[in-house]
Amino acid sequence: MQFYIWKMVDSNVTCMQVVFIGFKHAKSLVWFFNDTCCFLGAILCVLGFTSAIIVSALDKIGMRQLGVEGAMQESSRKVRIQDVKLLSLRYWLLVLTIMFFYNGIFPFIADASKFIQDKYSDYGPKEAAYIAGAVYDSSLILSASVGILIDYVGLRGVFALACAVLTLPVFGLLAFTFVPPLVSTVWLGVTYSFAASSMWPSIPLVVPQATLGTAMGLATSIQMIGIGLSNLVVGQILGSKSSEKIPLWRWQRMMIFMLANTISCIVTSVLLNIVDYRQGGTLNKTTKRSGQTDRDTDRQPLNADEEEQNEDEEDGENRSHSVNS
Repeated sequence: MQFYIWKMVDSNVTCMQVVFIGFKHAKSLVWFFNDTCCFLGAILCVLGFTSAIIVSALDKIGMRQLGVEGAMQESSRKVRIQDVKLLSLRYWLLVLTIMFFYNGIFPFIADASKFIQDKYSDYGPKEAAYIAGAVYDSSLILSASVGILIDYVGLRGVFALACAVLTLPVFGLLAFTFVPPLVSTVWLGVTYSFAASSMWPSIPLVVPQATLGTAMGLATSIQMIGIGLSNLVVGQILGSKSSEKIPLWRWQRMMIFMLANTISCIVTSVLLNIVDYRQGGTLNKTTKRSGQTDRDTDRQPLNADEEEQNEDEEDGENRSHSVNS
């Protein structure tokens, strides 16, 4: 120890220089981890892009082997902006259900770590981050099995409603009780798994095959608009810098806003089930009856005028064929 002190004095190294050197190495370590995370993220993006290409190729090969490539091309058609007006009421209610549910999930997760640190003094940044990530951890474990269950049982409309109803207590516990936050985040992860497995796969059941891509893209856009607006509202409610401790009453107002979105999700999902019941109950049919429903949906034209137009074109082709004969 005396030797190191003597070397420091002999080399004219001050304590401030030692602190600066240590800070510099710590800063380099932070940069290293940040660069590593960005690099790993880039690798995941490349893997996702490569997987999409492989899946597309395998899908094309599979359709050729099954002999359904021609049928898929016949059911497809050119995209028209007017098709948006022809999407059914069930579709719009389903999109609103998805938007309101995710409005309560993603904005909460974005601020969950800060909320846990401010409300529960026993948790540091590391523990709070782990607890906030439990939403995704639960979904990671459950999503596959939940998807298999919903495919086996059906009843997607009922599951969508049940997810919204069961999410209500989560924000109530976070807002007005001091129950350990891990209970709420795991609970939210379970409902999130069921919602993602029941809501998004319902879209192909309520739109014609020819407009499926348009319907999925429009649903994603509306969902992102809702999440963006919700983040703006949450920012106005919290109204403080991230470095400062936010008062508990502001967090309670944020949770009430999450509750309002969840209640809106319940309302739209109830309306969705009512409309679906009056139009044949496509979403809530069991697995044995869903296969025939899918085939009927694929064959369903956008409207009566289009069906008559297709019939006129077929009649014209038959008449021209007869004249040529």
